[in-house]
Amino acid sequence: MADNKGRLVDLLSKDNVESGAPCETKRLGNYLWDDPPDENKWADCVHCGMCLEACPTYQETGEEQQSPRGRVYLIKAVAEGKIDVNDAFAKPVFDCLDCRACETACPADVQVGGLIEEARGQIRQALPLTGFAGVFSRTVLRGIFPHQNRINTLGGLMRFYQKSGMQQLARKSGVLRIMPTHLKDMEAILPEVGKPVQGRFPDVVPAEGIPKQRVAILTGCIMDVMFSDVNEATIRVLTHNGFEVGLPKRQGCCGALHVHAGERETGKKLAKQNIEAFKEYDKVLVNAAGCGCALQEYPELFKDDPDMLPLAEAFSSKVEDVSKFLYDNDFKRPTAELKTKITYHDACHLAHGQGVRFEPRHILSEIPGVEMVDLPDADRCCGSAGIYNLTHPEMAGKLLDRKIDDIPEQVEMVSMGNPGCMLQIAMGVTKYGRSEKVVHTVQLLDWAYEKEKSATTS
Repeated sequence: MADNKGRLVDLLSKDNVESGAPCETKRLGNYLWDDPPDENKWADCVHCGMCLEACPTYQETGEEQQSPRGRVYLIKAVAEGKIDVNDAFAKPVFDCLDCRACETACPADVQVGGLIEEARGQIRQALPLTGFAGVFSRTVLRGIFPHQNRINTLGGLMRFYQKSGMQQLARKSGVLRIMPTHLKDMEAILPEVGKPVQGRFPDVVPAEGIPKQRVAILTGCIMDVMFSDVNEATIRVLTHNGFEVGLPKRQGCCGALHVHAGERETGKKLAKQNIEAFKEYDKVLVNAAGCGCALQEYPELFKDDPDMLPLAEAFSSKVEDVSKFLYDNDFKRPTAELKTKITYHDACHLAHGQGVRFEPRHILSEIPGVEMVDLPDADRCCGSAGIYNLTHPEMAGKLLDRKIDDIPEQVEMVSMGNPGCMLQIAMGVTKYGRSEKVVHTVQLLDWAYEKEKSATTS
């Protein structure tokens, strides 16, 4: 540990100069741009170390600067003018998974995730990405994700790739061997790309029977392309339970990936778009943990904007994960049996970010024939973490290996509530030649309902 503390001291002693043009509206120590890390978030940290064993990167490296405590110390040191926003500071901040496990462990309720995201915003202004990383950021985060029509176009190309025979040809020809290993592994488990629910379903999908309430769902950006089947299942489950389901056309990407990457201004634009799109609804339901957490944290983006803050707070209070909503509204217990053994993985931004743990497990346990098997360290990050598995494939791979090792061998399915986790864990299942099916919690409830309906009509 002495060596780890030495590395932290080295970071504090480095004298590097930021690049870029600082703003003149607000600064905090060596944070020279608007929207710096919030001092109130680190005020209660007493460096007790309760977070250390909860942090995946600290568990893997044993390095203080790769722990929540070390990162908070560094973020505070910049604010106190002890170090600059430089590459040595940027590395541990961006090495963080932003999984929020430390927040669950912290007795003082220090908001480490918020500090990390605010610090990343400062880093990206001081040290803009260059080369391939810069092109990728501008093209994908700014040029594609904010525009659902462009995402849908890419989805159409992916469907053509899968259905035209090009995918089989690419795999048989060996051309995929030139790809980095982690990208090749991801291509191997790409789900069958369906057509987005937006445009195929009416603006408001009627409830079955007498409607209880009208709710809206965030269809998402990637979610509605790569996991449109989960969106369809969500709509069917909600309408079966008596809810009208709204699909506002003007909604878009939640902005989570942008905020995680330090692109806070783009994140704010997307937040404003969604706040406006859902203004006519009293309840906004989400089936993707990362998206739901991002929507609930919109007030963090506008903490210094007196005009937008009340709108963001009102909006975030309406957002809820679909599993919690179904549990709280006494969902219909299916009568059809599925007869399967299931284990449940806690998505970080559902368990740690939103505090939703019991509700999805309860829903699964109420499906006849389902036998629940506990997953050790169920709330430990699988390594997906947005696009962390693309930017940090080595660390993400280590975390995935541990997750796959923990999956009980006797289960047939692994259930969860986040698309990124579904892709990551499916990649691990395939990599190690295992047979478990990776599913979304709402899909299992939908299958039970559909089986029940089929039995009734036959």
